[in-house]
Amino acid sequence: MKLTGLTIMFFGGALIITGLIFFFYDKIPYIGRFLGDIRMKGENSSFYFPLTTCIILSILLNLILRFIRK
Repeated sequence: MKLTGLTIMFFGGALIITGLIFFFYDKIPYIGRFLGDIRMKGENSSFYFPLTTCIILSILLNLILRFIRK
């Protein structure tokens, strides 16, 4: 696989967007609060896996990349 400058810029931008989502997590509505997101809280620990959020973001990124390629 040949890495071009555009590919490296795309992955860098994706990392920046991911970092911003985690930084502004409380201020973005509905991110991590969908019905299929798994949350478990115990007395001394907690577990969180945003399953539905990951699927929705994957579909959106897939659609965006399809429009960019055409």
